[in-house]
Amino acid sequence: MDVCYTTLLHNLLDDQGVTSSDHSGKRAEDCYTKLLHNVRTHLVERSGGRIYYRRRVPDALRGIVGKKEVWKSLGTDSPTVAKRRALRVAAEVEHEFEVARSRVGHIVDQIVLDGFSKRAPIAEPVAEAEPLPGITFGDLYDAYMNDPTRDWSPTTRMAYQTTKRIVMAILGKDAPIRSITRTQCREMIEVLRWQPRNASKLFPKLGPVEIAERAKAEQRTDLINPANINTYLNKLGGVLNWAVKEEMLDRNPAQGLRVPDPTARRDKRLPFSTDQLRAIFAAPLYTGCRDDEHGYAVRGPARPRNARFWIPLVSMFAGLRLNEACQLDVADIRRIEDVDCFAITERSGESATDKRLKTASSERVVPIHATLIDLGFMDFVRQRKRDGETKLFAEVGMGATGYRSTTFSAWFRRFVAKAGADSPKTCFHSFRHGFRDALRESRIDRDIALTLGGWTTASGASSVSDAYGSGYRIATLKEAIDRVHYSGLDLCHLYDGS
Repeated sequence: MDVCYTTLLHNLLDDQGVTSSDHSGKRAEDCYTKLLHNVRTHLVERSGGRIYYRRRVPDALRGIVGKKEVWKSLGTDSPTVAKRRALRVAAEVEHEFEVARSRVGHIVDQIVLDGFSKRAPIAEPVAEAEPLPGITFGDLYDAYMNDPTRDWSPTTRMAYQTTKRIVMAILGKDAPIRSITRTQCREMIEVLRWQPRNASKLFPKLGPVEIAERAKAEQRTDLINPANINTYLNKLGGVLNWAVKEEMLDRNPAQGLRVPDPTARRDKRLPFSTDQLRAIFAAPLYTGCRDDEHGYAVRGPARPRNARFWIPLVSMFAGLRLNEACQLDVADIRRIEDVDCFAITERSGESATDKRLKTASSERVVPIHATLIDLGFMDFVRQRKRDGETKLFAEVGMGATGYRSTTFSAWFRRFVAKAGADSPKTCFHSFRHGFRDALRESRIDRDIALTLGGWTTASGASSVSDAYGSGYRIATLKEAIDRVHYSGLDLCHLYDGS
């Protein structure tokens, strides 16, 4: 074993209480393993990204050395390179401590003292060699997207593909991944900050950099929001972190980068106001329209009761997410403990990949609100069964993202606009926000509210107590959800023709 590493074994392992008899023979390999762990715990990153080796000066030597700690620059910002260089630098530090002991007559270890006698001391670490070019950014991204160990949902894959297009256009598809610097990542943020909404439609022939330059020159204000920028950074970070784990990169140059978002999360989406709800349920679709196709916004005699009629009401009185409602099977409407319920589950009678849930806590049972039953919802379910339908809302087709909610969401935006109920901070998900507020207004116990809505706790993790017991009885959930109401909203006209 190299004499400088032997120096470390003698001194660092002595500090850990490993006796000198353990420094050789069968224990040598175990001691060396402990040495590596000890060295790594002394690596510290300072401002600018440079990594240092930090060593506490033994108490008996502080008066001689004149300091409590010794800091040595490792001349790199790469953790992998730093770990290699730290062994040599740590050996030098131990040698210096032994020299200090010898000067004041303390007992010394001659092997440690002679450790650097035949070699030049390390004044500064050797400059980091230029890394090999390695794979390109485009190759890396393709490898990440094709990783068979990852379970991609259609929307997640689409989000990464969207990020890929804009990031590649800024950093360069053919750029070697080892050449991408943190400065370039910060410059990319500046380009993203000046991207207008719908930039590809506004400037179809320009790339992101040219678009940003024009937007800045024009001082445009219709720019993408910080949340969108942070989504790009998050997805890019996922790719680069994967590259580090796969040993394609030593470090992630975009680690921790994000832009401040002045809008609080709870203010990004608001529940529908009472006036908006009145406008929605006073639209021709709910009071009489020409038909359930293109004539849904035109006054007429038809009173269709299909997906467009029921899905908003189901979300408002059951708290279902849009896709949870759109993907319901007829078999998901079940009678449990003499109560009609929605069974929110990924299990499907149509195909194994037909349904998806957002989180594990999304799988739940929600009793059907009395208002929905009074409006004739169970009659609608029975009719679907008689028609031999598998899907409850079969007319809602699968979208390009693999979610039925995609097509319904696009229609609902048009519907709300024609009903005069649109607002910048409301969308279909506002029904779910309103459901949560209605639970609060009805003084529903918080744990019951979380259970009904399929929400996790604020931290995203369950408490230990959640693992105990079997949950609430259906009768308890039914009593709670039937208390949900919307003050000032009159839906009496919906009972006609049910």
